[in-house]
Amino acid sequence: MTARSIEGEPTARTKAEQAYLRIEAMIVGEQLPPSSLISESRLMELTGFGRTPVREALQQLARARMVEVLPHRGVLIPAISVEEQLRMLELRRVLEPLAASLAARRADASDRARLSALLEELRGDVQDATAYAETLRQVHETVGRAAHNAYLVDAIAAVQGLSRRFWFAHLRDASSEIARGSALYGQGIAAVLDGDGEGAERALLALNDYLVEFTRATLDEQGRGLG
Repeated sequence: MTARSIEGEPTARTKAEQAYLRIEAMIVGEQLPPSSLISESRLMELTGFGRTPVREALQQLARARMVEVLPHRGVLIPAISVEEQLRMLELRRVLEPLAASLAARRADASDRARLSALLEELRGDVQDATAYAETLRQVHETVGRAAHNAYLVDAIAAVQGLSRRFWFAHLRDASSEIARGSALYGQGIAAVLDGDGEGAERALLALNDYLVEFTRATLDEQGRGLG
């Protein structure tokens, strides 16, 4: 899998939205390390955008708890926490099955085209974790939009970035984990495309079970490291 634009994906993004996505990707991929402090001017250099788009992006990222803006000091990237990840998964367990169920009933032709393209991506030869993380971002955005509920889109976006970062940071066997995740996401998308709301809910609950299992396994690894 290589990162690419999915057919039908929103392309007319504002500069602030583009800056948001670039900074989010750097946080998820840990190019901006956890617990690090970075200046606004440095983020302008890294993203290629001016002060206003970067500040607007930082405001959105702060609302999603992906950064903390410290006046006169800079921008703090939050630490990675198992406890916080489990709390986010509690919320995702409610939001994502709901979004998938609504999408199964409400998706229009444009939504279905985007979802079909994403399903093809997930069923392809998946190797690159960075590209996979970007595909997942597009999956959640597209399913949320297909639910045609803007409040739900915003709520899901607020817990997605840091949750993806946790998975990325603790990834050990990339090919195995990506294959497992792709299969579960693929089942959910296929159910949405079939108009099967209950099936979509079941698939997203199974995905959440996997993510909780993955998260708790990191506690076991940390425990062995201390032993």
